[in-house]
Amino acid sequence: MHAQSKPVLIADVIASTTRARQSADKNISGIQTVTNQLRVLALNALMEASRAGTQGRGFAVVAQEVKKISNEVESFAKALSHDLGGEISSLDLLTRRMANEANGRRMVDLALNAIELLDRNLYERTCDVRWWATDSAIVQAAKLKTAEATDYASRRLGVILKAYTVYLDIWLCDLDGTIIANGRPDRYRIAGKSAAHQAWFARGRELPDGDAYAVGEVAVEPVLGGAEVATYVASVREDGDSNGKPLGIIAIHFDWRPQAQAIVRGVRLTDEERHRSRVLLVDAGGRVLAASDGIGALSERIPLSLDGRRAGIEFDANRRLFAFHHTPGYETYKGLGWYGVIVQESEGVS
Repeated sequence: MHAQSKPVLIADVIASTTRARQSADKNISGIQTVTNQLRVLALNALMEASRAGTQGRGFAVVAQEVKKISNEVESFAKALSHDLGGEISSLDLLTRRMANEANGRRMVDLALNAIELLDRNLYERTCDVRWWATDSAIVQAAKLKTAEATDYASRRLGVILKAYTVYLDIWLCDLDGTIIANGRPDRYRIAGKSAAHQAWFARGRELPDGDAYAVGEVAVEPVLGGAEVATYVASVREDGDSNGKPLGIIAIHFDWRPQAQAIVRGVRLTDEERHRSRVLLVDAGGRVLAASDGIGALSERIPLSLDGRRAGIEFDANRRLFAFHHTPGYETYKGLGWYGVIVQESEGVS
């Protein structure tokens, strides 16, 4: 059996180039030291030949030749140092640029991986909300709005929440925005309150049929204990029919922070990369929605003009790398125009 060869890494090439530079510098320095010693010996020989007079003339000729050769060797050493040093410097620069480019491409791929995972997760949310909007208990509560019907709907929503722990609560609203049932009434006493002012409710009211859905911006929801939520809504229709008469709106509040943190912290960086990198999920305007270091969510904006670009790599004035990738969507879910972004501090590579 043949032993499997170890893959050559760009870092290995950089290290080899550095060692070559050090070896060349060391040996050229050695040559210069020897030529200096020869020059000193030649000078001493010339002085002794001068003292010897006529008998020292032959020795003086040899000493002159030694001096001449030492000067030529020193000239060659300087030329070698200049040429070899320049080539090694060029090779070192090109290799480091290759390392930068390869690393940048890898970071873009990791940014894509993060946003793809999010897309798949949120696609499931669109399926959940449209499915539960057709549940008979939900449809009846929206239609009748009696205490008996809404109590049963709350119990039904509670059963759903026990199985789907990614949600903080599920709200059933009438067409005026009044919350008539929720899945965790013991924790969130919100029945009778209005959600009419919520942007997601307005979007839900405009849905054309039961197959459509709407999404609210990731936001802090005071009623849910100040949690960060992504709210998905669907239209509750008569008889659960997609084209039936609108009866109400169902809203599912996705527990955003822990789910998003699991994604950004799960990106496969090396320990060294993780120490100097931030993995982010950002919206189309560059607002940070989640960060692997837990800082800046919903308040920070990255200094990067995305403008709907699909993917790319940029550097700021501090040589920080910004690798980004636009949401590709998943199945019928087109995504929300968000990006996966990785911000990485420089290693001193130019």
